[in-house]
Amino acid sequence: MSAPTRPWSAGDPLRRALALLDVDRTRVALAVALGVLSLGSAVALAAVAAWLIARASQMPPVLELSVATVAVRAFGIGRGTFRYVERLTSHDVALRGMATLRTTLYERVATGRVGAALALRRGDLLARVGADVDTVGDAVVRGLLPAAVAAVLGVGTAVAMALFLPAAGLALAVCLVLAGVVSPALAARAARTSEARAIEARAAVASVSLGVLDAPGPVTVAGLLPRELDALRSADAALARAVDAGARPAALSAALGQLAVGLAVLAALVLGVPALTAGMIAPVELAVLVLTPLAAFEATAVLPAAAIQVQRSRAAAARVLALLDEATSDGTAPDGTASDEMGRDRPVPVGAAVPGDAPDPLRRSTPASDAELAPSSACPPEPAAVASAAAADAGPSGATQQPASSATLAARDLACGWPGREPVVRGLDLDVRPGRSVAVVGPSGTGKTTLLLTLAGLLPARGGSLTLGGLPPGALPRPEVTSRVVLTTEDAHLFETTVLENLRVARGDVTDDEARAALDRAGLTAWLAGLPDGLATPLGADGRNVSGGERRRLLLARALLSRAPLLLVDEPAEHLDTATADRLVRDLLTTGTDPLAAGPGSPAAPGSPARPGSPAGPPARGVVVVTHRLSALDAADEVLVLRDGRVAARGTHAQLLASDAGYREAQAREQHEDREDP
Repeated sequence: MSAPTRPWSAGDPLRRALALLDVDRTRVALAVALGVLSLGSAVALAAVAAWLIARASQMPPVLELSVATVAVRAFGIGRGTFRYVERLTSHDVALRGMATLRTTLYERVATGRVGAALALRRGDLLARVGADVDTVGDAVVRGLLPAAVAAVLGVGTAVAMALFLPAAGLALAVCLVLAGVVSPALAARAARTSEARAIEARAAVASVSLGVLDAPGPVTVAGLLPRELDALRSADAALARAVDAGARPAALSAALGQLAVGLAVLAALVLGVPALTAGMIAPVELAVLVLTPLAAFEATAVLPAAAIQVQRSRAAAARVLALLDEATSDGTAPDGTASDEMGRDRPVPVGAAVPGDAPDPLRRSTPASDAELAPSSACPPEPAAVASAAAADAGPSGATQQPASSATLAARDLACGWPGREPVVRGLDLDVRPGRSVAVVGPSGTGKTTLLLTLAGLLPARGGSLTLGGLPPGALPRPEVTSRVVLTTEDAHLFETTVLENLRVARGDVTDDEARAALDRAGLTAWLAGLPDGLATPLGADGRNVSGGERRRLLLARALLSRAPLLLVDEPAEHLDTATADRLVRDLLTTGTDPLAAGPGSPAAPGSPARPGSPAGPPARGVVVVTHRLSALDAADEVLVLRDGRVAARGTHAQLLASDAGYREAQAREQHEDREDP
């Protein structure tokens, strides 16, 4: 099966990115025309003013000067007017293009191969969809349009001067080439490497800054603030060095431009004086030949900066397109496992639960190893949030219910891990179907979170096979996966909106009664009652005005409101007291008949009226829970114990207590800690 045709699939990165801007060529032509009229008015103003001054010195009748006087006023007014309209038009073109490119980027990252975003630090992803897209758009306003205007104006001015004196027109053309071609070329050549370094340095500054600002408390408590500040200073110093390196060639090219202006004026004098002596031109025409070039070079003065902008935009375009290419690359083997690259259009089963925020090392309460969290050994990345509500795929009602056979998740000899690194889980066999609950336990760093990401389709299988309803997740359309599997991670995103709207990320038609039932199920009844506006109470940015336990339970309530028949939950008991944690885990493991998953064609949620014609019983739901709490696992149908990347033991809670010494010791240690800290 061939990969889909993509406009960013080959060629110069800036050319490819500009194609994705999808700019209106008519508007571009209008912007160029307005720019030519603006600077053309400046050149005409200089020429007419030179003629007027020279002719006035000859003291002719005043009426002979009236037309020139009016023309000076007209060109002066026209220059500013045309400039203003040109700025409006050109920026409209650029901003429309930025919006188009940014929308394409959002869509591809949200619906494509999720590992492309998860492999980036959040600050880096922010830089690519923000500053880098803006920089690509700047190529239109600050790079290409000035070059087009300068080319048209330069040719027109040289031709106009040639009408007075051909040699002077030729000399002006040569000087314009020196200022408008040679000077920008030198600037672009010198800036090519410096701007690439500057782009990377800006991304590093954004990444480190966002990491500190996103979690200042945990960073300070963990003693990481000095290290992060050192990293920020280092990135800022690298940015300053890159900017300085680009300033030197810019200054050199600017000096070359000024030299070209002087040469043009000198050439006009050298060629014009003999022509005047020979009677080839009039005295006032000599003034026009000498003074007009001063305005003609106004168009070329911005070209060195335009050339540097083009290089800057090319480097930014390469970063944007790298993300697009990664998100849409086709590297999935026929059995759904990953080849050298992860699969194309990898579904993002964030569904109702949460965007695919994998564990964040700055926020994780339980330490995790790099092997579990990071695709890069150099610096564990902050996972990029890949946010998309299920309702966006499945319509206003959210995901539709699936037959049990289509919602069966089967893993055989499964290997899980980040692409490009060794698998952290190997040889895993697992069956999850509606009505069956599985708990996964093990020390931190054994790959539990990576396993959930793989089961959810966020990461491709690194070996063995993984099927959802008999097909690899990568072979299914995105809405199919999001309608069957919902994942809530440790640190998924809470939006800066009301409690109800945060819950409606699950599905857009959640009623107030359903929301209250979900919050009650998650143990937040008292919390909801204490809010000033109840469900209409706004949450802060990323839910920072709620505690860790409240945040976790809000995310769980959101997951429970999804109609997906398979629920994957990562560490639901963190930040909770032991009694609440055990009750919550036990409740999750017994959620095979979950009234909160009811939707059209299903029984109503508690407290809401029953729908006519609904079936007799609520839909079944399969559950996989990753947890460190063992006391509540007697409610699980099966418990998997991961050690050293493999399933060391499996069975019911009672069977493992009887057969596995490590599990038995962990349970005893947990009970002892509970007694010591009730």
